[in-house]
Amino acid sequence: MTLPAPILAYIDADRRSDGAALVAAFAPDAVVRDEGGSYPGHDAIDAWWRAAKAKYQHVIEPLELSETDGVAKVRAKVSGQFPGSPATLVFAFRIESGRIAGLEIAP
Repeated sequence: MTLPAPILAYIDADRRSDGAALVAAFAPDAVVRDEGGSYPGHDAIDAWWRAAKAKYQHVIEPLELSETDGVAKVRAKVSGQFPGSPATLVFAFRIESGRIAGLEIAP
């Protein structure tokens, strides 16, 4: 499976626990939606990711990619320190101008 470059950058940065590289994959005005919260902009995205990584110590393993209406959906196995691990989640990425403009994570 070939992931679009910004998504690959996100997954690789997450795997390396490289918060700066992960945030750099996002547009400055990007918004992440996860676990009922909304995280707009680089500072909020950085804080969200660092808190999630510290809490869950998660690892993302992409399983499948589909694209519909400008949204790339990556179905992934997520393993970590949380009940029900591993879980299959869908990461819905909206890409604009080569960067992630939006990300929504859902079961």
